[in-house]
Amino acid sequence: MSRVHNFSAGPATLPLAVLEQARDEMLDWRGVGASIVELSHRGPEFMQVAAQTESDLRTLLSIPDDYAVLFLSGGATTQQALLALNFAAPGQAADYVITGHWGKTALKQVKPYVQANVAASSEADGFRSIPPRPDWQLSPDAAYLHITANETIHGVEFRDAHLDAIGDTGGVPLFADFSSSIASEPLDIARFGMVYGGAQKNLGPVGISVAIVRRDLFERAGQPRADIFDYRSHLAKESMLNTPPSWNWYLLGLTVKWMLDEGGVEEFARRNARKAALLYAAIDGSGGFYRNEVDAAVRSRMNVPFFLHDATLDKGFLEQAKAAGLISLKGHRALGGMRASLYNAMPEAGVVALVAFMRDFQQRHG
Repeated sequence: MSRVHNFSAGPATLPLAVLEQARDEMLDWRGVGASIVELSHRGPEFMQVAAQTESDLRTLLSIPDDYAVLFLSGGATTQQALLALNFAAPGQAADYVITGHWGKTALKQVKPYVQANVAASSEADGFRSIPPRPDWQLSPDAAYLHITANETIHGVEFRDAHLDAIGDTGGVPLFADFSSSIASEPLDIARFGMVYGGAQKNLGPVGISVAIVRRDLFERAGQPRADIFDYRSHLAKESMLNTPPSWNWYLLGLTVKWMLDEGGVEEFARRNARKAALLYAAIDGSGGFYRNEVDAAVRSRMNVPFFLHDATLDKGFLEQAKAAGLISLKGHRALGGMRASLYNAMPEAGVVALVAFMRDFQQRHG
């Protein structure tokens, strides 16, 4: 089988072993005689899948017992609206630190429901940095403080040092969108009130998201909302308030199991550090032929945007990269240029191949 190296930001590359297992089980899940996608979500077969997936995810991420795990339809943008409905009182302030496109999107989703306060923003410098903590203007009575842990488009990432710098928030819980960096390195869940993310980067396929919520937060009344938008109702029904995206949930479970088998988040932290270092070294060592404009201290390990010194070369770069088996390198329309996403399922060999292509392209066009 000939497969390319897929640098897509999401839907993103999935582990080959996961795809092969899903293929092998597609028509007959473990001798049942039917596909898991055909079976009732309330039947014993899928209930086994759901329970094992949550158990494995708790192990992978070291999720404390006082945190609930929800598997929900849709992506992170849906959760961005729901977190305000569930955890903020009508008219209550909610603080947002904006470090890129998805932070702005998160803010947009809650404006109908809360007094949305931009506590800090790096938009003035083109989202190339994280605003210094002393500059944040926090609301003392905010429902929560929200950050985007990794900006998939702009390539800005909160790492441990930046999270440590947030420090005391006066009892205001920290909420974080981890869509594009969850499970890429060890994470202290206990420092957050809520961690959430769409699955289609590191955890599995598009169409399902994960919310990890400190249980005491469910005591908040929130705002008037339909039952289907109430996290407490989903929790009471073990994420099966309505028919869930069962195939996506199953694939998520296979992906989490694969990550555990590969050595867990500690091993992926090592792999991801090596991959990112390889690519940034190629960019920084190109003499300006390639450039990444993000402050070095906050560069993302997952999503690496970069630009060619001459934008007229972009089309040729993408066409030739595709011919070399390197696809989905075009940058997001909001930023342009190129972008390589280095999620857990991207093998180091893929980054080695990309770096070799970049050097060859520069020799031919420099």
